[in-house]
Amino acid sequence: MKNRIYQLCPLLLAGFLAAAALTGCNPEKAPETGAETTRETELRAETETEATASPENLGSFTLTDINGESFTEEMFQDYDLTLVNVFATWCSPCINEIPDLQKLSEELADKNVRVVGIILDAAGGSGDDAIGAVETAKMIAEKTGASYPFLIPDETNLNGRLDSINAVPETFFVDRNGNIVGETYVGSHSLEEWKAFVEEELSKLAE
Repeated sequence: MKNRIYQLCPLLLAGFLAAAALTGCNPEKAPETGAETTRETELRAETETEATASPENLGSFTLTDINGESFTEEMFQDYDLTLVNVFATWCSPCINEIPDLQKLSEELADKNVRVVGIILDAAGGSGDDAIGAVETAKMIAEKTGASYPFLIPDETNLNGRLDSINAVPETFFVDRNGNIVGETYVGSHSLEEWKAFVEEELSKLAE
């Protein structure tokens, strides 16, 4: 009986890992240190209400893509909607959806929609890990046929927007004024799902 248990455990573990790889990748989270006080709960609620009341603007920034080209906040101005897909080069679900995102960028170009990627594990652009992530991203772009920009986070992590990400891929939308709009989508999705999401976000802009 003991031998059968040892044989089954790797199979169960493989099943859990396979299930986790279907939609997204989750870095380890630090354990909670204590319960939230009533006042902390109130303050958090007030902050969330304020965030809901007004759109978050990404502000001014300068990012570089994997080919050395510079991008600023002006990259949003010529498009009604920009899909920003934050991914990591070690995340299989992230990589698996890139071909669909490439097709999306091609099919929705006439609707003034743009797709850009941000390589989360290349943050800062320096250090062996970040440099390795950039080189891996170049290979990923070549193998998947992705022609949309793969951007390297700057030292501010896009003015703090990337600091709160605890699972990849994470995707959000930005309007032509640099405001984050609509829903944030965590996990990978099919081409048809992305088309539906984009249509929904475009309809919200038109309201």
